[in-house]
Amino acid sequence: MRAFVLTGPFEGSVQEVPVPVAAAGEAVIDVERVGVCGTDVEFYTGEMAYLTEGHSWYPMRLGHEWSGRVAAVGEGVDPAWIGRRVMGDTMLGDGTCRRCLRGHQHVCEKRQEVGVRGDRPGALAEQLAVPVSSLHRLPDSVDAALGALVEPGGNSLRAVQAAELTPEDRVLILGPGTIGLLAAMFARAAGAEVHLMGRSERSRSFAHSLGFENTWSEETLPDLPFDAVIDASNSVHLPARAVELVEPAGRVVYVGLAGEPSLIDTRNLALKDVAAVGVLSASPGLEDTIRAYAEGVVDPRPLVAATVALDQTAATLAGERADGAGPGPKIHVDPRLV
Repeated sequence: MRAFVLTGPFEGSVQEVPVPVAAAGEAVIDVERVGVCGTDVEFYTGEMAYLTEGHSWYPMRLGHEWSGRVAAVGEGVDPAWIGRRVMGDTMLGDGTCRRCLRGHQHVCEKRQEVGVRGDRPGALAEQLAVPVSSLHRLPDSVDAALGALVEPGGNSLRAVQAAELTPEDRVLILGPGTIGLLAAMFARAAGAEVHLMGRSERSRSFAHSLGFENTWSEETLPDLPFDAVIDASNSVHLPARAVELVEPAGRVVYVGLAGEPSLIDTRNLALKDVAAVGVLSASPGLEDTIRAYAEGVVDPRPLVAATVALDQTAATLAGERADGAGPGPKIHVDPRLV
């Protein structure tokens, strides 16, 4: 089958690789849609920390935001899975450690991450093999594009849940990229007054087109009390700025990651009585995200600027925009396109 294989920094191509076979407890998926995200770009540039930490290595197959249909199952799996439309959890714990047994497989020390960590190939291919235990069924109202947006949506939903927003709250979201905009959608659905802060005029204008009128640059941000701040950026200085901006007794949620360490003055946390929460994974939020999409609570499809073929993956990772691409921040790959 055809798959995109990353062989080194700035080196990747579509190759013919063996078709996956479902091992015991696994399913093989016909991949229909894959989202390209910032983590994939960091692997493409060689900047991803997992590479230097020994958690990931080249060659590798990217792709952890995906949707598709079950084509085959392995030993011990109910054949009723065949034909079902699904998406999958990225985080695969070992299932035996203390964290996994407590329901925290997404922080298992020995976890694999599909298309990210360990030797579990990702979804930028015609087919993908994953444990059935990681699959989540998609209802008919959640199409392939929405299915591939469940994983980023789960991260954003968890960030909003961690902010504990009420309809009386005002929330500031730093970074109007895919995660930030999804968080804004979930926060709006929760009834909060949503403000977004971004560096580029383009990202702020796109957020405004989605109905978010309170969009600011760091220089124009108004002096308002923010009951919660969600940092969905990759800026080194914004984690500390988030603590400065949040109201005393408020909540700060960190779902973005900078390329180098960010410093926070914990005296500000303590003296303002601020609760700070980190969000690593979508895992605990996947089912709620699917439900929100299915019920139309949020519709993130405008975030998808274009859907391209597998052989356009390298160009996408390099930052090239497909002809006719819209203003959204997300590019999808459909491995079935030629």
